[in-house]
Amino acid sequence: MFANLDIDFIIFGIMPYAALTVLVVGSIARYERDPFTWKSASSQLLRQKQLFWGSVLFHVGIITVFFGHLIGLFTPVWVLDALGVPHGLKQWMAVLIGGPAGLASLIGATILLHRRLTDSRIRATSSFADIAILALIWLQLIVGLFTITQTLQHMDGAEMVRFMNWSQSILTWNVNAWTDMVDVHWLYRFHIFLGLIITALFPFTRLVHMISGFAAPFRYLLRRPGYQIVRSRRQRPLEERRDAFDARQAKPGATAPTAGE
Repeated sequence: MFANLDIDFIIFGIMPYAALTVLVVGSIARYERDPFTWKSASSQLLRQKQLFWGSVLFHVGIITVFFGHLIGLFTPVWVLDALGVPHGLKQWMAVLIGGPAGLASLIGATILLHRRLTDSRIRATSSFADIAILALIWLQLIVGLFTITQTLQHMDGAEMVRFMNWSQSILTWNVNAWTDMVDVHWLYRFHIFLGLIITALFPFTRLVHMISGFAAPFRYLLRRPGYQIVRSRRQRPLEERRDAFDARQAKPGATAPTAGE
């Protein structure tokens, strides 16, 4: 039954839909089931200088890479043609912008990964998922930078258009979209495979805080109620303080409770 299944069909025809389904359903389920885990646990009190440089380089680079891929892959080819943008020029822009951004993100990810693995206190507060997803992104960035070596060998934009057609065909439910990826270089194929794995793991890791960052402005615009955690200085529970106050008031010559109560 499965003897005739092509690995290209599995990776480029089935995995995109499976990864997107897990992303959407998993994110909704996590938010509904465990809303208080919808965050990125902070370790900023430890190795602050290293965290600053690693975080800035990683986030600036990865955001640039993310939106570069998003715009580059899902802009219809006819839009480029209508605007008179040559396919080769778009590919050069991807190399000249995506290359430095990917390198900056890789340096930042290396700093953050080194920080989590070498500091015993940070390691103790890091889950397996925290380290695994950062290591996976680190590997993805390396593979992505290596794909530039292949991109520079065909700067006419034809390979770029192939990836655009595949990505957009996935969204339009074209069952034959996977055939566009049959003979692409293995570096591209591995890069896409890792991207789909990261997409599927997204709801189960600290990456979910990305959605909070994008959704925060809309939450305030819609004026949805929020919550604020307030730390009290009281040393005894409020109910115990109230009982002590009532008991004191019931006695003749009662006095007001002291500050420590």
